[in-house]
Amino acid sequence: MAERFHVGTRKGLFEIERRNGVWDIADVRFLGDPVSAVFADAEGVVYAALDLGHFGAKLWRRNTDGEWRELEAPAFPPKPEDAGDDPHPWSLGKIWVIEPGGVPGRLWAGTMPGGLFRSDDGGESWSLTESLWCMPERRQWSGVAGGEQPGINSILIDPDNPSDIRVSVSTGGLWASTDAGASWRIINQGMYGEYLPPEVQHEPISQDIHRLSRCAARPEVVWCQHHNGVFRSEDSGANWREATAVRPAKFGFAVAAHPRKPDTAWFIPAIKDERRIPVDAKVAVARTRNGGRSFEVLREGLPQRHAYDLVYRHALAVDETGEWLAFGSTSGGMWISENGGDRWTALDARLPPIAAVRFAGT
Repeated sequence: MAERFHVGTRKGLFEIERRNGVWDIADVRFLGDPVSAVFADAEGVVYAALDLGHFGAKLWRRNTDGEWRELEAPAFPPKPEDAGDDPHPWSLGKIWVIEPGGVPGRLWAGTMPGGLFRSDDGGESWSLTESLWCMPERRQWSGVAGGEQPGINSILIDPDNPSDIRVSVSTGGLWASTDAGASWRIINQGMYGEYLPPEVQHEPISQDIHRLSRCAARPEVVWCQHHNGVFRSEDSGANWREATAVRPAKFGFAVAAHPRKPDTAWFIPAIKDERRIPVDAKVAVARTRNGGRSFEVLREGLPQRHAYDLVYRHALAVDETGEWLAFGSTSGGMWISENGGDRWTALDARLPPIAAVRFAGT
């Protein structure tokens, strides 16, 4: 069991460690810099992506000896003269998610404006997955968060077959490759966008998938927090069923699937669109343990009075056992559970706004 996790915030990277039964800050790096993504492997290697605005996106790695070193960040090739009128820039906005590739040295990075990058040397060098970027359909992807560029928010690698990949796009649906990224097809059937005109509500490419999470023991089971609902797939994302029983709301950004129990997942609901705050200003976690047929609302230890904490899509994490969870909010609140969400404890700190939470080795 990994007794530590990392928190990427608007003003630095925080390492949280459990010592003598108490969670506390063990290390702080990049203080003052926005950290947009983080990944730590089981051996202690940590990757941190920084979003430095005018100065660009940066990528750092901490090796097992504890030393940090800047790596070359993913970069787009020059835009070809025959690329035409592309609605999205051929330049890196920010790294939004970093995932292990299932083979030694391989990493995948999802970015804004929607580029998927691959490294086969532990992040030393990166190549754009041009088969996805150069698809004509990619130009139909649209931005998120009130005008930003499209972004790849989730990358799922089949633990039994590293060539089998799923990537979800805000906003652009769910794309599948079975040949390590050489070719792609859109697959998400059964989702709908209630905010869209009726004639396009069910189009797969129009779906605003906020976040995906799959069960490690049963990788064909995938959970989705969509802009207007919670969905579950039992065939690796090809077909989806809505879990209409979710409460206290169906909107949210984050989802975490239990790594061993395919019927269990956690969500953090909120009031959507123009407000984006917890329902009744009370922070709550929704948990299902029966495949989405019913949900428990977990509140013990969470603020229940004038709490306006919103949890972003990468800010909820579960460890490899499924017992320890952690999530952080845009208000800097950080909560940890050691019993599957039944009870929560607040970290004794007020952090900057939180973008990403990740247990080591997950």
